[in-house]
Amino acid sequence: MILRSTAHASPDVTFADALLRGLAPDGGLYLPVALPTLPPGAPASWQGLPVADIASRVLGHLVGDELHRDAFDALVRDAFDFPSPTVPLGDGLAVLELFHGPTLAFKDFGARFLARAFGHVLAARGERATILVATSGDTGSAVALGFHGVPRVRVVVLYPAGKVSRFQEAQMATLGGNVTAVRVPGAFDDCQRLVKRAFLDPSLADLKLSSANSINIGRLLPQAVYYFAGWLAAGGPEAGEVVFSVPSGNLGNLTAGVIAQRIGLPVGRFVTACNVNDVLPEYLRTGAYRARPARPTLSNAMDVGDPSNFARLAALHGGTLDAMRANLWGVSVGEEETRQAIRKTYEAGGYVIDPHGAVALAGAQRFRRETGERRTIVALATAHPAKFGDVIREELGFVPDLPEPWRDWTSRPLLARDLATTEYEEFRDSLRQAAAA
Repeated sequence: MILRSTAHASPDVTFADALLRGLAPDGGLYLPVALPTLPPGAPASWQGLPVADIASRVLGHLVGDELHRDAFDALVRDAFDFPSPTVPLGDGLAVLELFHGPTLAFKDFGARFLARAFGHVLAARGERATILVATSGDTGSAVALGFHGVPRVRVVVLYPAGKVSRFQEAQMATLGGNVTAVRVPGAFDDCQRLVKRAFLDPSLADLKLSSANSINIGRLLPQAVYYFAGWLAAGGPEAGEVVFSVPSGNLGNLTAGVIAQRIGLPVGRFVTACNVNDVLPEYLRTGAYRARPARPTLSNAMDVGDPSNFARLAALHGGTLDAMRANLWGVSVGEEETRQAIRKTYEAGGYVIDPHGAVALAGAQRFRRETGERRTIVALATAHPAKFGDVIREELGFVPDLPEPWRDWTSRPLLARDLATTEYEEFRDSLRQAAAA
């Protein structure tokens, strides 16, 4: 696979090179020059396969030729070692549960594959690297746990102080070892700004910086896998084209869905369900891209005011607004509507959904009401509801149980480092200290 920067000012690279670099030298994001379509009927033939087998086929089709096939299959199966069930809710609506991995969030899919692929490539080249990632919630914990203990890799995770849940913070800031968590006195966009500047800083070249959030193509491509699993579980060839409702913040999840569509998944349309941070829905409505400071919400992992993956999303649609409008239906879901979706979903059938999934469900239901859409709609549930126990207790009167491995999280000491400011120079010094630890 050959990849090109969305800024078009850097040389094309292989998948392995893009994996290690993360951000292109020109500041753009890597995207495949061409997306090879699957053989006709291939997705339909995967009916009944576990997600690891689907992943082996999808990712093998995209990048498997760059790694030894046996090694590739082994790392894919190790990464995708948990299920992604689809739960029907009635009236042609289903929920694709993406929170059964080790950190209870959808980002386990991409982070676990990326960590294993990263370690494989570094070992083959005899190199070391520093993973630098900004997070608004679940990315940090998925990356931290995915890379924890991986040889030749140091991980530094930035997150906004007081703007992630206590459980999310515990997941990324209690590991230690090769993982350093850094608390930033600002918003997610401040974290992302610091990360981007570090990638472009020549004085840090010796750290071999790379990214493990959806900036990195190696984190993004594996997320295409669960769209195939969701389509098959929703009926596959019998269902025909389906609509996916995607809770959207930094737009990596949505971009992965469009990649799945481009290589042959029968998707009729995407509902891009945002919270009040509605950069993409506003763009689809007005044609004007307006970055702004993020506003805090219940669905905090989607609190993004300048989504990085917009450049990729636009490129996949040929850079035309009309093409994006034809494929993406934007909706902004407010806080009370999110709470209502949590309550109504439970009242209707006893199903408990987290705030991010609630945004996707509310968006799907509004899409159906306003367009008359009758095709099956699959809403993505991206986090275990127990990760947002305070919100669930407020709406439903109880806190869902966490899976056993995380039930002692409140007793684990936080090991985070604190930045006093959001100034780049202070962060750069802290990054050097973390990388040398």
